[in-house]
Amino acid sequence: MTKTDTPVRSGGMRQVGSTAMIKIFVMGLSGVLGILTSRVILQSFGTEAYAQYGLLSSFPTLLPFADLGIAAVVINEVAGSRSPRTDDVVRRTIVTALRILMVSGGIMIVVATVITVFGWWPTLLGSGLMPGGNLTAGLCLVIFGIAVPLTVGQRILVGLKKTNVQVASQAIVAPFMLLVIGALALLMIPAGTFLSVVSYIGNALLSVLCLWIAARALSPQIGQAFRLIFRVRAYRGVAVLGLAWPMLVQTLAQPIAFQTDRILLSHVGTSQDLAEYNLSSQLFGLVLQTIAAAGVALWPIYAGHRAAGRIASPTKPTFWFLGGGLVVGGALALLSPWLVHFIAGGRIQLSPILLVSFVAYVALQAAKYPIGMYMTDKAGLKFQVVPSLAMIPLNLGVSWLLIAPFGAAGPIIGSALTVLLLQIIPNLWYVSKDLARRRVEQRAAPADETSEAATR
Repeated sequence: MTKTDTPVRSGGMRQVGSTAMIKIFVMGLSGVLGILTSRVILQSFGTEAYAQYGLLSSFPTLLPFADLGIAAVVINEVAGSRSPRTDDVVRRTIVTALRILMVSGGIMIVVATVITVFGWWPTLLGSGLMPGGNLTAGLCLVIFGIAVPLTVGQRILVGLKKTNVQVASQAIVAPFMLLVIGALALLMIPAGTFLSVVSYIGNALLSVLCLWIAARALSPQIGQAFRLIFRVRAYRGVAVLGLAWPMLVQTLAQPIAFQTDRILLSHVGTSQDLAEYNLSSQLFGLVLQTIAAAGVALWPIYAGHRAAGRIASPTKPTFWFLGGGLVVGGALALLSPWLVHFIAGGRIQLSPILLVSFVAYVALQAAKYPIGMYMTDKAGLKFQVVPSLAMIPLNLGVSWLLIAPFGAAGPIIGSALTVLLLQIIPNLWYVSKDLARRRVEQRAAPADETSEAATR
């Protein structure tokens, strides 16, 4: 670190720590309630309903590209603004985002309707669907499409360095789901096929809440933005392609590479493999969500440093995140036999290789966040395009081959290898080169200014 470097821990790590602590609380609440919800589903609706519930609930992880890369534009613009409540560029960015997200959500609704009408969901999703699952899948995607424009509120909160608030608001989803699914079970309503719809309604409520909080924090920007959406000629938007297209490529590639495990297992594995994966993914997903929330909190910090011309190295945070992932993932693996027995009551068991694979995957996913959040400028996002595209054939191919010998662990082993080879290693190389370049430029700047002043 040179004299010109700015340590991320000065203010920034407090935000990361605050977000992580809130996420741990939310994770604990959501984890306990999620375990109870899973138990209710397994005992009242059966293993098949639980398998389909996990399969369809994974749609949001398959479709983060629904925002068409706009997240990067909104977060960077809000984080880099000195006065986001009055900045016209911020307002134009929000208007542009809302226009694009409305189109994206509308297309999603149309696609969902067509696939449902023609009954193509069983072909796309495999044998994991129950009878009637075609309609359920369509309803899930329609609700998701309706909520897409509302997600701009979550991006704004991240840009305002209020990731902790955005994370805290997630606490409403798990109680809502337990309340609704518990009521269905208590009233003995045969709704096993439609349980996943409840999760989409819950997440739509979360988007509404975050948008309301963001509107208050950024008042009057969001209210004005909604009034200007359809005044396309009178109120022009901003250019978003430079940041949006590399972000879009990544958000298209990553879910195909990492979030298709259930679909692969549904086609190649057994129902038991899918149920084991659902349960292990639910448990370790709590850790991954905490790491992701803490990692995303670094995004506006690095964006703010860039806007101010300061250098902040992600090297130390990378090692901290790696160690944290290993410790927390390992602890969860040790506790998993008791948790699995409580949830599944002997119906499902997680093999040692599945647990070890998830611990490795959690640690590697944690390590990629600080360097990934550093690389959220245009050059950094562009660099990640080629590795992101290469992840698709590598992860799908390796995961497909490993399902037969390793069952539910196969896709996780493939994902861990892909993260290491195509995210961590190339991104570390890029960051080291970029830091060296920026340090040289910053050291040379005062000499250039002195020479220029002497010339005058």
